[in-house]
Formats: sequence, C-alpha cells, structure tokens
Amino acid sequence: MEDQILNQMNPTIDEFALLLDESMSKMSLAEGRIVTGTVIAIENDFAIVDIGLKTEGRVPLKEFKSPTNKVLPGVGDEIEVFLDRVENSNGEAVLSREKAKREESWDILQKLHDDNVKVDGIISGRVKGGFTVELDGAIAFLPGSQVDVRPIRDIGSMLNVSQPFLILKMDKKRGNIVVSRRAVLEETRAEQRTELVDNLAEGQTVEGIVKNITDYGAFIDLGGIDGLLHVTDISWRRVSHPSDLLKLGQTVKVQIVKINPETKRVSLGMKQLEEDPWENIHIRYPINSKFKGIVTNITDYGAFVELEPGVEGLAHVSEMSWTKKNVHPGKIVSSSQETEVAILEIDVPKRRISLGMKQCIDNPWSTFAENNPVGSIISGEVKNSTEFGLFIGLDGDVDGMVHTSDLDWNEKPEIAMENYKKGQVIEAKILDIDIEKERISLGVKQLVKDTRVKTNDLKKGSVVTCHIVSVREGGIDVTIGENGTAASIRRSDLSVDKSEQRPERFAVGEMVDARIIQVDPKGNKVTLSIKALQIAEEKEAVQQYGSADSGASLGDILGEALNRGSKEIEVKEESEKKPKKSVKKVDSEIKDEAEPTEVKKKVTKAKSSKDSD
Repeated sequence: MEDQILNQMNPTIDEFALLLDESMSKMSLAEGRIVTGTVIAIENDFAIVDIGLKTEGRVPLKEFKSPTNKVLPGVGDEIEVFLDRVENSNGEAVLSREKAKREESWDILQKLHDDNVKVDGIISGRVKGGFTVELDGAIAFLPGSQVDVRPIRDIGSMLNVSQPFLILKMDKKRGNIVVSRRAVLEETRAEQRTELVDNLAEGQTVEGIVKNITDYGAFIDLGGIDGLLHVTDISWRRVSHPSDLLKLGQTVKVQIVKINPETKRVSLGMKQLEEDPWENIHIRYPINSKFKGIVTNITDYGAFVELEPGVEGLAHVSEMSWTKKNVHPGKIVSSSQETEVAILEIDVPKRRISLGMKQCIDNPWSTFAENNPVGSIISGEVKNSTEFGLFIGLDGDVDGMVHTSDLDWNEKPEIAMENYKKGQVIEAKILDIDIEKERISLGVKQLVKDTRVKTNDLKKGSVVTCHIVSVREGGIDVTIGENGTAASIRRSDLSVDKSEQRPERFAVGEMVDARIIQVDPKGNKVTLSIKALQIAEEKEAVQQYGSADSGASLGDILGEALNRGSKEIEVKEESEKKPKKSVKKVDSEIKDEAEPTEVKKKVTKAKSSKDSD
C-alpha cells in the first residue's frame, strides 16, 4: 500500500521527462510575448524573476525606473516582463521590462496615431539629431526641428515635464516612433490666432519677443501670434541687415502697422514709434546750404550720405567732382568717411535729397578763367588725341581742347594731327572759356600769322586762278594764290560737259581758273566752279558775236566767224605748244577768230540759256 502511494507521488523518470517536455513546449510558445513573473530576489541592481521555467531570469532595476515612476519592485511582487528567450548560454531566461512596457503601450499608441490624437510624454534625454521621449513605457524620437515653432537653443525647462505630443510615424517592425511637439503648438496657436488677431488693432502699440531674424526682417512673437517687422520698418535710418539692431530673444516695442483679416498676418513697425525725421526737412536743410555727413553706401552711380539718423541723400557721380568725370565713386570717397555736401534738391513725397560735393569747393573752371583770360598763351601736355581734336591738360586739373581746324592754317586737319603725340607738351592760345559747360577752346595755328588770302578780299562771281593740291574721286582741292585760302571744286562743277567731269583729267601742281560761287567769311571758306565760269564765258561769247535779238541771223554770225577761222586755228596750234593757259586768257586772244563749229556750240548754248531765262 505504501509502495503504491510512493509510486503515485514519485513518478518514474520517463513520466517526469514527459511532463518536462510538455511544460517546455508550452513555454517555448511564449517567446516574444509578455509573461507574468514573481520577483524572488534583488541582487546587484537586478531583479531575479521567476516566470515558471526551470531557471529564473534577470531584469535590470533601471528598466523599472522612469520619469513618472521612481518605485522599484520588491521580493514577492508580480510584474509583467517580455520573454525574449527561454534560455541563454548561461541557462537563464532572457527577460525585459522595457520591451514589456513597449508592447503594452504599442497597441494603445497605434490607435491614438490612427485617430490623430495627442499623447502625453516626457522628454527624457538627448540623442543625435533630437531627443528621446517616453510615451507610457514606449521610447519615441523627437527630431530637433519638431521641438518648437522657433529654434530653441536651451530646452532645459522642457526636460522631465509631461507635455502633449503628436505621433507622426510608427514602424512596429523596427520599433520606431517619431513624435512632434511643434505640431501640437501650431495647432494650439492656430486656434489662438483668430482670437488674438481680433484683439489687435492697427496703430496699437504692443510688446513682443524677437523670434527669428532673416535678411528681409524679423518675426516678433506677440504672445501666440507672430508678426513681421520688415527691415524698412525697423528704423528711419538705413539698415543693412536686421541683425545690426535686433537680437534673438530681445523684447521690443512695436506698432501694429497692418492686419490682413483673411490670412491673419500682422505687419509691424518700430520706426513708427519715433518722430519722423523728414518733418520740416526744408526748414532744417535749405537749398544750397552746406552740411557735413557720413558716407553710408557707395554705388556705381553715386554715394549716399547720411545727414542725420533717418535722413540721407544721394550725391550723384556727376556732382562729386569738377574734373573726375569717368571714375567710380569709390575712388572719390570711401564708406564711413565724413564729407561736406551741398543741398541741391529735396523731394519730400519720394523722400529724396540730391546732394553735391563739388559745390563745396572752388570751381576750377572759374579759377582758370580768372587767371587765364581769353587770348592768353598757355602750355600743357597732350592727354588724348581723338578724331576731332587734342585734349590738353591745364592748371587746376582741367582740360582744354584744340579742334582739328585750329591746328594749322594750311595743312589738312588729318595731316596736322600726325604732328602731335600723347605726352607731348605744346603751346596754345585760349580762344574761348565756357564755365557753365566746362569747356576751354584752344588754338595752335593762332600762334602764327595767317598768310592765306582772306575771304573778305574775295567776291562772289569773281574769277580766280587756283593751284591744284589734290585730286580725289569727288572733285579736286585747290588753293587760291601761293599761300591762299583752301577751297574745293566738286566733281559736278569741273565742266559743263558731263563727259569732262572727270577729276583724273587734272593733275596736282596745275593751275586752273574758276568762278567763286559762295563765300563764307566766318569759316574763311570759298566754293569754286569751273562749270560756272564756262557758262559765263559762253554767254559773253554770244554777246560778242551777236544774237537773234540784235537782228543778226545765225548765218551772219557764222559767216563772220568763218572769215576769221584760219586765224583761230593758228592760235590754237600755237597754244598747244605753249604751257596750258586758263580758259579766260585763251578766249580773250581768240574772241574775234573762233572756229565756226565752236561758235555754233556757244551760240546754241547761249540761246538755250537765254530761252530758259
């Protein structure tokens, strides 16, 4: 009897192995799940937990701590742990309290995320790129950009404080949870924005904190709503960058400039709280008065000069120097330099002041005119040579110009220009000074006497003997007398006969007679024509041989000419042997002995001319 009882109480080895396999099979199915265990001991910062396996597991005590729970488990307490493995290499069960808490809260967080509901959490530490947040046992990641609506350097006041977060992303496979505090703040502020905007009014003065600074202005936190303080509304004076006057976190007093009821955007201003420096600007800065100012900005077209905070004007490059016309303003003044300026013009509506720098010093053109009257002889260096003349450097850093027509009495301008080189020092006579236009006219040829024939001695219609100095396609250039006035004869004025209007039938050095058809005393120029002379001589021939009006017939005129034809031929042959004479001289010698055919031509042309008259 006793043996039977002992056999029932002490199973055989086979029966025990069967029971153990059945128990282990059940426990193996529990891996990767949450199980309930009992703390049987506390050893070296570990809790020894029995979950009903053949061996116990160890759980670090720190896994039981959290910002919201400081109580540690004691011997005999039942706790829930996550079973990673039934047995490790040391024969112990691998347990985790953190994974258990995460598994417990994961399902709850997933439902809150799906419903877009905020969850409470605590920022527990800092990691690369952000912070860790404890969400009721689960650890989430808070990116640095999602901490607040504005950059925050110190989040010490936010650590270990329970606050709402919005779950942005969950990945159970990887165990990742991403949360945002900024989204909660933006949602809250969006709700408050309408109420705050309704309590603001244009023209109202409020205080705010500089939240962010950009190149175009600063954003001011007005206590739940942000307003933009544009760089042009920070101060009446020029502001290069908002950071020059504002700092992050600075408390400033601003005025509500404008409120957009649709977008709820608020525009702010600081300078509106100060007196406008442009009030009574004409009284403080009369036209033509002189003041000292500071150069604040230099551009390609001039320099800006500040007369007082908030009041600056532009000195255009043309008003900066009397003599430096084609230089950059930066070579005349420098930034932050104090300079004297004159008030030239004020445009209050556009808030513009035109300034002048050169007006504050003596005009070198006036000074030169006082020291060098017209007619004086000066010397200077050739600074530049152009197609229309020479620029000569003179005293006082001014320039004078010698026009090509004032280089030589006799030489052509292009030939005379070849005698002068840059850097050469020459003498010239002052012909004219125009202070207003800043021009000084000089002459070189006026230093010597003009030996040319004066146009005053020449009369329109008179006949002159000329020397051919050049032959060109459009005509010939001549001089009247040995050193006479230069003149020209156009191609169409070289002959009555078009076939003879060829410049190449003339040669340089020959002499030719021509009739003066135009005189320009001011320019000492005359216009000549051989054609006009021929027409006049033909008319004279007709008058000498008779005409239809005189009662003589054309046959009478030709008959008289035939009787004298032989003599004309002799004279013509003799003239070909001698040097060429002018048309006028030859006609005077043969006026009574013309060849009949030539007379016919002259009579016919004379009659045609008279009929046309």
